[in-house]
Amino acid sequence: MSPPPIVLVDPFDLPDWLGTGEVTWSADAGLRTGHHVRGILTSPDDDHHPLACDLLAVDEAYPAPVTCDRSRAAAHQAWQHGQVLIGRYDDRLVLAVPGTAFGADLVLDTVSRLAKAVGAAPERFAAHLRIGSQAPRRARPPGTAG
Repeated sequence: MSPPPIVLVDPFDLPDWLGTGEVTWSADAGLRTGHHVRGILTSPDDDHHPLACDLLAVDEAYPAPVTCDRSRAAAHQAWQHGQVLIGRYDDRLVLAVPGTAFGADLVLDTVSRLAKAVGAAPERFAAHLRIGSQAPRRARPPGTAG
């Protein structure tokens, strides 16, 4: 079974409030939990509905790759050009970046690149991080040799 792709999302198809107000990305769990950090985008300026938005480190490959080679290459290419790959993964909005895990600096850089993608000043975006506990390595998918 091949790893799931990231389905690209055009930043201009995202809600308008991302480009017009104050925005906070908040982690649902600690950054130390691994390569896929679930989170949410909110705007305290208005009563907009929160937008689920996860961070995905695309180079995590043990025991199996987290995404297909094409999506991984696209994330690296976007990052190289000062952008972030925005897409759908696991039925949620995702910001895909090179790497295998997240630290505070990478989260801030990722959220800043999202701001630029929607035409907003990065100064209008904030990040609410959770530390969390170190997660064990991902379990092998059923039916794979180990």
